[in-house]
Formats: sequence, structure tokens, C-alpha cells
Amino acid sequence: MSVALDIRLKRANKVYHEGEAVAGVVVVTCKEALQHHGISLSMEGQVNLQLSSKSVGVFEAFYNSVKPIQLLSCNIEVAKAGKIPAGKTEIPFEFPLHSKGNKVLYETYHGVFVNIQYTLRCDMKRSLLAKDLSRNCEFIIHCQPQKSKIVATPVNFTITPDTLQNIRERAALPKFLIRGCLDATTCVISRPLTGEVVVETSDVPIKSIELQLVRVETCGCAEGYARDATEIQNIQIAEGDVCRGLPIPIYMVFPRLFTCPTLETTNFKVEFEVNVVIVLHDDHLITENFPLKLCRV
Repeated sequence: MSVALDIRLKRANKVYHEGEAVAGVVVVTCKEALQHHGISLSMEGQVNLQLSSKSVGVFEAFYNSVKPIQLLSCNIEVAKAGKIPAGKTEIPFEFPLHSKGNKVLYETYHGVFVNIQYTLRCDMKRSLLAKDLSRNCEFIIHCQPQKSKIVATPVNFTITPDTLQNIRERAALPKFLIRGCLDATTCVISRPLTGEVVVETSDVPIKSIELQLVRVETCGCAEGYARDATEIQNIQIAEGDVCRGLPIPIYMVFPRLFTCPTLETTNFKVEFEVNVVIVLHDDHLITENFPLKLCRV
């Protein structure tokens, strides 16, 4: 006998804020009447921290601080044991969004070493011979917008052989002068990162100009911490040996779920950076790094 269990939320975009109610229906579809031992629904929100392979075993104290942090947990019985008629049955539910104790509901974020996730799970218990059914559904939490107004402060930059760091033989470098500007480094997460870059001079041909968005995740505690930077996305903004003196626009949309407002707590931090990368013809990379502060307004 085919039975389908599903969770449908009232909001199509599945985005909620703290204090609101998550409402929807549990949908049971079956061809014949169905006997069950109860349907329950649980809501969970947690932060999962993970150590990178280079950090495991370095700090003994980490193993306590790396346990998942529970932000939200509640359970309700949707239907008592009984029978569900053939066809499609919808059972409504509603959960208020309140954090456990004095915890804060952080914004949903899917990272590499830090994961903040909120899920609904529906379980239908059945007799011994029939398999129990379960269904998961993720919903998204956005943190409350900040009240203060963000003032965009443009950041100008100039890249020459003299401004570069981590160079072994400065004398062997070709001559180049690259100027540019980011319109702001304190960015609203729902708006794009904008600016421009201009290649004034370059002795060697340029192969490509790229924009790299990086997440910097820090997990740890008082005894020490592990900081890991990983790439979120890389966008090519120019291809080939670009015209000299031509302003090339910088435009990057912050991807949903993979970015969140900059977050700092006692056990973990999530920060973001952007790299302007110029790839020379011989595959040498020139990189200028800018820390970003993301926020929601």
C-alpha cells in the first residue's frame, strides 16, 4: 500500500523571524484507509560546528566546544493513534518561534565548518509489520534587521609591485599599476557588492580579473580556536588583456544561505572577505583582500 507523508508550509519562501509562528499542514496521501499509532511533529534549530582536518587533535579542549548548540526544540502530537481515511488528509499545525532559554535564533547559514539549520520533522508510527514514515523540511530564519542606518564608505585601492606582500623576489616582478574602488565594505546582504577596477599600466598581458567571495569560519573556545577560510564563489569580471584606463565594473550578489550577517559568538564566528584577483598571462596571481561586514536592514 503506497502512503505519502509531506510537510507544507503556508509561506512559499519559508522565511521566518523570531517571534513569528511557523504554520502549515501535514499531508497524508493513501489509496486505502490507514491505521497508525500517532503522528508527531518536532521543530529543531541547531548550530553544528566541525573542525577542519588540520585542527583535529590540536586542541583537546575543542571537543567540548564542538558539540552542536541547540537553539530551538519543541515537539507536538499532530494526531492521536487511529485511522486515516483513503485519499488526501491535511492536518494543520502551528509552532511559535521562541528560542530555548536565553539563546538567540541566529540566521540560517550553510557553511563548511559552521552550519546553522532549522528543520521540521514529521513522524508517523505504524504497526510492527509496516514501516514507520518520516519526512523532513527545512525552513529559513532571518535575523531581525538592525535599526541603525548604514553609511556607505567607499574604499579606494592601488595595487603596484611595492604594495604586494608575501613576495620572495620583488625585483623579478613585472611593472603594473591597478587602481580601483569598492563602494562599501559594510554591505547590506540583500544588495550587491559594487565598485570598479582600472588597469592603468601593466608590462605583461593580463589573462583574467576575478572577484572571489570568501567565508572565514572560526570555531573554538578560551583555550584556542581554529580559523578556516574557504571560497564561496568566484566571478570573472574581465577576460583577456583588458584595455588600459578602462573602468571595469565590480558587481557581486551575495548568495542566499551561503552568506549571513557577520556573526560573532563565544563559540564561533562567521566573517566574510572579498578578494580582487588579477591573473597574469604566466598564471601569476595578484590578490587584494578586503574584509567585509554583512548586515541586514
